[in-house]
This record gives sequence, structure tokens and C-alpha cells, in this order.
Amino acid sequence: MSEYKVVLVTGASGYWGAHVVARLLTLPGVRVIGMDPTPPKEPIKALDFIQADVRNPLLPDLLREEHVEAVVHLAFAESERPNETAFDLNVMGTMKVLAAAASAGVRKLVLKSSTMVYGAKPDNSAFLVEERGLAANTNSGTIRDLVEVEAFSNGFRSQNENLILTILRFPSIVGPTADTPMTRFLGSPAAPVLMGFDPLMQVIHEDDVVEALVHSVMYDTPGVFNVAAEGILPLSRLRRLAGKHAPPIFHLAAYWTSPLLGALRIPVNRVWPIELDYLRYPWVGDLGKMRDILGFSPRYAAEEALREFAGRKRLQQYNSESPALSYDEDRLRDTLERRRLARGPASRIDDLEPEVISEDVDREVL
Repeated sequence: MSEYKVVLVTGASGYWGAHVVARLLTLPGVRVIGMDPTPPKEPIKALDFIQADVRNPLLPDLLREEHVEAVVHLAFAESERPNETAFDLNVMGTMKVLAAAASAGVRKLVLKSSTMVYGAKPDNSAFLVEERGLAANTNSGTIRDLVEVEAFSNGFRSQNENLILTILRFPSIVGPTADTPMTRFLGSPAAPVLMGFDPLMQVIHEDDVVEALVHSVMYDTPGVFNVAAEGILPLSRLRRLAGKHAPPIFHLAAYWTSPLLGALRIPVNRVWPIELDYLRYPWVGDLGKMRDILGFSPRYAAEEALREFAGRKRLQQYNSESPALSYDEDRLRDTLERRRLARGPASRIDDLEPEVISEDVDREVL
């Protein structure tokens, strides 16, 4: 484990930035600087907040004067279609952050990316390794910007070998509070899918995204890593876990509908939060480097993450006791299973002292 005394988080007022800041502040001896053009909605105790844009030309001076050792760059704007404003922040902003970090002698920089950069293709291999070329052919501004960021980062890494650059590629993110394409898709009334297609999918719990980013600050592991929950599920299973049973749509009709929605000035992502190709073809990342080099293990398995998401949605929809008890039972079942796996196949719950079980389980449930 490496000791970084001063960590700067860009996009500190955004969802991911605020959660990473909060987690970093729990580490002993770490001073956290948050940077964002907009102040946080709620003041964060112990956070040294600086109101500024990452494209500010004085960023190298800030990094030097504050003796910043590590940067977690999370200033990123999602966009349904490529546009100049998002490109300037996402791509040009990242370039400026990387250049400023190298100029100021920052030791480490961590970036958040997505396994969507591989593209969803009918000829994709069963498991996509990090060395594979990025072949995303998409209309999404977010994915195009991520591909541009990673392309620039590859060249930057070869010219700045003294700076540890870690890029984490996450699949679809689910959880009770995160607003992501997958949570919007599964949270929609229908969650429509394409007839005849049931691709294998990866997910990761929102808490594990934060933990992986903080883990990359604590440990020096340069490179690009796929980071996902253990377990690969067909899309049909994801929908069943989320309680979605709408019939599939003929895929040609779905593709024809998208331009029509645009012509009617209806946002396409309101109907299809995830691009159609990603609901049609596989884009599963290999997790070997995550386990063997990054040394990170997500806490939530794929089914567990989906069940928690679905359970929270049920609690929001109903006020009766029955759904709450059902969700609590599912959560406790997942907690017990996770503890069995952590202890190994030779251990059994009923071999432990009852008071130990009760204390641990209560802590997990709370």
C-alpha cells in the first residue's frame, strides 16, 4: 500500500466525486482537496474545497503549491449525442488535467471509464481483454468521449513513465442511488428488449465503483483494468431480477423508432437509456487483471447487486410491510452467502458461535 498524503478529486460536487471524496476522508492521514466549478450541495466536513474548472490554466500551479500527490479525475459530463460542450470538458479537460499533473510532478492519476468502449459487436470474443482495440461505433457522446480520452491517455502514458496512470473500465452500474443508463433502463416501466437477442451482461454495484477508485489511489497499479462484479448474467435474467416482464420488440422496429423519436423531439434515451447494440450483442470484459494485478475484489456479486437495486425500488413503490420484509430477507441471504464464500468451502455458518453471527450480520444489515 502506498501513502498519499494529499489527494485531489476533480468533479467533487458530482455524484461520483462526492462519494469518492467521502470515502477518501475516512483514510487516516489523507488530506482531500475537492475541485469543481460548482460548490457541493451539502458541505462536506474536512474537505478542502476549491471552486475552479479543470481547464483553468493555473491548475499546474495549484497542484504544485498544494503538494498534490494523487489525482482522481471525475469531472465528466454525460451526453446522449456528441456535442462540443461535453467534448471540451470530457476530452480537452482530461488532456489539461494529465498535462498539469505531469508538469507539477503528481505521482498518480486515476481515471474512470467504461467497458462500453470495446463496442457491442456480434463477433466479440466471450471475454474482452484490456489490450483489445477500442471498437465502439456509437452515436453516444459519452462513449465517443471516453474512447477519445483513452486514446490520448495511451500516448500520454508512453511519454510520461514517471506518472502512475490507472484507468478503470466499469460495466453497467446498478445500485439504490446511482443514476446510470442501466438503472434508468431497469427502472423504466417496460425495460424493452429486442426479440431474439439475450446477450450476456456484466454489472457492478455503485459502492464497488467507489471502492475500486479509492483502491487505485491506495495501491500503485498502473494500466487499464476491467472492473466488474463476479457473475455474468443474460439480459433476460437482469430484467427478471428487476421485476420487468414486458414482451420483446422486433429489433428492426426498434432501430427504425430511434430516428422517429428524434424527429418528434423526444429524447431517445428516455425510451432506450442504453444504446440498442448494447442490448443486442455481448461486451463482457475479462477480469483476470482485476484479480491478479489490481488486486481488487468487488464486495457485491452480480445477482446480489441486482437484487438490492430491485428491493430498493420495491420499497420506494410500496409502503406495506410485506415488500420490506421480502427485501430484508433477500439482503440477509446475500450477506450470509458472501460470508460463506469469504470463509471458504470448509467453513459453515452453524460452526460459529451464535453471538458472533448475530453481531456480524447485524452490522452488515445496518
